[in-house]
Amino acid sequence: MKKYLLLFIIAVFVMSCSKKVEVKGKITGGSPLERIEFIEASGVATLPLANIGVKNDGTFEGNFEAPKSGMYVISYGGKQNLVYLKAGQALNISGNGQTFPSEYVITGDAKKNNDFFTAAQKYLTNYAQNVNMNELMTKDEPTFIKGIQKVEADINKNIDENVKKFNPDNEVVNWKKNDIASTLLSIMSQYDLSHKQMGNPSFKVSKAFTDYENKLQANKDEMVKDNPAYRSYLLSKMSPDFQKYAEAKSKGKTDVTTSELFNQFLKDKKDVSQITKDYLLAFVMAQSDIHPNTPEKTSEKIKKIIDEDIKDATIKADLKKIQFAINGFKIGDVAPEGALAKQDGKAYKLSENKGKPYMLAFYASWNPYIGEATVPVLKEVANFYKSKMNFVFVNVDDTKDQFVKTSNSLLKGITGVNVYADGGLNSDIAKKYGVYGFKLPCFIIIDKDGKIASKPFFNLGDPELVTVLDKQTGLSAPKVDPNIQLQQGMGVDPSAQQQAPQPANSQPVPTK
Repeated sequence: MKKYLLLFIIAVFVMSCSKKVEVKGKITGGSPLERIEFIEASGVATLPLANIGVKNDGTFEGNFEAPKSGMYVISYGGKQNLVYLKAGQALNISGNGQTFPSEYVITGDAKKNNDFFTAAQKYLTNYAQNVNMNELMTKDEPTFIKGIQKVEADINKNIDENVKKFNPDNEVVNWKKNDIASTLLSIMSQYDLSHKQMGNPSFKVSKAFTDYENKLQANKDEMVKDNPAYRSYLLSKMSPDFQKYAEAKSKGKTDVTTSELFNQFLKDKKDVSQITKDYLLAFVMAQSDIHPNTPEKTSEKIKKIIDEDIKDATIKADLKKIQFAINGFKIGDVAPEGALAKQDGKAYKLSENKGKPYMLAFYASWNPYIGEATVPVLKEVANFYKSKMNFVFVNVDDTKDQFVKTSNSLLKGITGVNVYADGGLNSDIAKKYGVYGFKLPCFIIIDKDGKIASKPFFNLGDPELVTVLDKQTGLSAPKVDPNIQLQQGMGVDPSAQQQAPQPANSQPVPTK
């Protein structure tokens, strides 16, 4: 009996510690060319945790490891919304292809929390139509504070009513209240700034004003962890001082980065907690110095700051992950192998190309633009360089059947080896090379010794890519129009993935 009791306890413990979220549902009228993605809304590295395909009948299913319980961005067809998810639960979500995920229905484990969240959002939309915020911003300070306090009281009253109605978990209620507080703080910051800009630069708010600000951010460490809107508020408050600091410290220098300056600026802020410094610095680095065109020298500077000055282990790991996803390997690193297979099922190794440089191209047939935008240019590139280099096309479709069905027709007439990465975007090689849906198609050049010779490229007309190809082959390509921009698989530029997802109501309450 004790043995079975022990097994039961172990099973319960494993379930309670599981971070996996199981997702399934149906989108009526959904397109198999569109993908569903989930991104942690409060994270600093806003990389997709899951990229799920929709079948011809609109059904879909998948799973992902949730870093924590909290708000997640769900993206489909270029539209986004928020859902609250608890690690270890099942999400059953459905909707119409025309309105999903702006509108959705949730059943199962996640229902009560998201019913609460949806009701709160609906109230905010209706409430905003009856608040003239522009008029309130012109009032004297006591009237303004009184007005903001009424807004807070009205919204929190509705939240409390919805708590009684839906019985949500405390975590989602606290998140919603902190989110409202972040929005109100942003409005107060705008009030302060607008009065300084109205011909009175010496304008200072009263003690009553700052006391109310402090009341709204009583849970500041919790807010900075969970609410990107609060981070934006803190940055806006620091902005004037940082601008003066940056101008003084960067004078006469041409190679100093925004991240370096902000890092030094934060070190002098003794009243700011370390966790807040980590989140704000991570936000600034992602916005200013981690993007596809970051020079290698700058990337190395960013790596050093991450290693030495970011103290939180999760933030450090997330920043390294997004930097790798955007900027790729260091030039000269050995190109890693991955589990690849040809159409006949035989294994394929990248090392088979040793002795000759090659282009490693990742693609998926569900990318709606690959046939019309990528393939014609890729055919020209391959035809020009094929005498001096190889081409390896790695398919990351969801199944091998999809790969077999589409690869022959999609890449017909292009010289190269066409192979499949088992598991698609969840495959071993996709993870090793930091391949995500927003990066497809992407191209990496490997030299004759099997070492990385370029960063990831998303545009075959990029002059830098042409320079690398010429250097590796000894050929000299004709000039290509650098304005040729290849569409990304999810219709998103890789640099846009750095943006911290903003909650639906993170902006000030709209005016009438």
